[in-house]
Amino acid sequence: MPLTPIRAILARAPVIPVLTITELASAVPLARALLAGGLPVLEVTLRSAVALDAIRALRAAVPEAIVGAGTVIDAGQLADALAAGSQFIVSPGYSPALCAEARRRGAVVLPGVATASELMAALAAGIDTLKFFPAAQAGGAGMLKALAAPFPTAQFCPTGGIDVNSAGEYLALPNVLCVGMSSLAPPALVAAGDFAAITALARRAALLRPAAPAR
Repeated sequence: MPLTPIRAILARAPVIPVLTITELASAVPLARALLAGGLPVLEVTLRSAVALDAIRALRAAVPEAIVGAGTVIDAGQLADALAAGSQFIVSPGYSPALCAEARRRGAVVLPGVATASELMAALAAGIDTLKFFPAAQAGGAGMLKALAAPFPTAQFCPTGGIDVNSAGEYLALPNVLCVGMSSLAPPALVAAGDFAAITALARRAALLRPAAPAR
């Protein structure tokens, strides 16, 4: 069975770096460092004044990367992110209106859930691939394990409070496709321009493997 567009993206690597880029000049070298480490899918959060410009720069200068916009919470941000060239959209929560607008625009979207009720609402809308956020604070791997039995079709990208030491616990679960991780671009390393160290962090993360192939 062919993968859905979002599952095809999430299947590219076990870890998606979640990037908050505050200096535009660092965007391209940071992306190249992560790509060199084996992580081709990048989420750029809309948490800084240069986020949209960073997405544009990455799409132009690093075409081999798959670049998405994160922290998208309304239709205006969705439109801006798509106009900047975002190849997928990540939201911290589940908004029926936002997901409907994404579908209308033909956008690939990964909405977030933290509870069984939110998951039921998303599944009812035909969305079965979701961000689990904030993962550590919402029950961690134990919560995702508990959700697997009543919701066997749902697959997740948990994000929030996950690092290379804890990622394996999530990736061992059959309902986890990959994890999101913000710790792969430490601000001190980015500020120092130590992109070789970031590539080393990415290589370690890229060696992690999910329990089961995406489907």
